[in-house]
Amino acid sequence: MNIPAIDQAERLYEPAQVEAAADELANAIDGWLDGRDCVALCMLQGAIVTTGLLLPRLRAPLELDSIHVTRYRNTTRGHDLEWFAKPRTPLEGRRVLIIDDILDEGHSLAAVEAWCMGQGAAEVRAAVLVDKHHDRKTPDAHADFIGLEIPDRYVFGYGMDYHGWHRNAPGIYALPE
Repeated sequence: MNIPAIDQAERLYEPAQVEAAADELANAIDGWLDGRDCVALCMLQGAIVTTGLLLPRLRAPLELDSIHVTRYRNTTRGHDLEWFAKPRTPLEGRRVLIIDDILDEGHSLAAVEAWCMGQGAAEVRAAVLVDKHHDRKTPDAHADFIGLEIPDRYVFGYGMDYHGWHRNAPGIYALPE
């Protein structure tokens, strides 16, 4: 099996920096919730780590569910949106917090937000661990809560993958330019 070498990548953020960003992200989300309950939706698979970082830091009561939508399918280029699983928790009249690993072009995040509103959610907000800076974002893409900013490079680690590998990398890494 040919696993890409992590030592060829540049570490953009150390684990301590990611943990500090998770603290700030949770504080901002708690400010929005102000003790009110919500449904937290983990965007599978990438947001598993981000969700795991955030949940113990959030003080408001919440229900956890997941949604599995992807464009990448273990590649470095996006394709058509593919829906694998939708949440089972009813969203009608509820506050919904979508948790994702990265806001890149934003097609998946915008589609999930629109789907949640179509399910009757009272309010939908999105939290992402990283926001990638470029001008290719879909017009409907946005994140209300952002942990870290990254340059326009392919990144992996902390839930984000490179061809399906290195979601468990100790930090956030970028491929060589």
